[in-house]
Amino acid sequence: MSECIFCMIAAGQVPAKIVYETPAVVAFDDLSPQAPVHTLIIPRSHYTDLGDGVPDQVRAALLAAVPEVARIKGVAESGYRLIINNGADAMQSVQHLHLHVLGGRAMSHGMVHFADEE
Repeated sequence: MSECIFCMIAAGQVPAKIVYETPAVVAFDDLSPQAPVHTLIIPRSHYTDLGDGVPDQVRAALLAAVPEVARIKGVAESGYRLIINNGADAMQSVQHLHLHVLGGRAMSHGMVHFADEE
């Protein structure tokens, strides 16, 4: 995926504030943070979303990175939220599988309001 921004970040072609990396994953700070800590964790290989045939070892590497990122960002003890937006209805904005690690403040329950309830 030569035009995928996250693939370009993983390949070092686009600058990002890298927080953590392994041969399988890269974690970097979000450019539009929604909390004091907002770090994205991506697989180095391109997968559109969780339904895109992601191998078990890649899913494991993504989840294994979460507590390391939380520790590095200083939210492991206070708590953090992990979000995976999967597909258009979930508002996945970049079509490359990624996890959001958010923290640094108390989170609300984040109730979902559906359009047909308004």
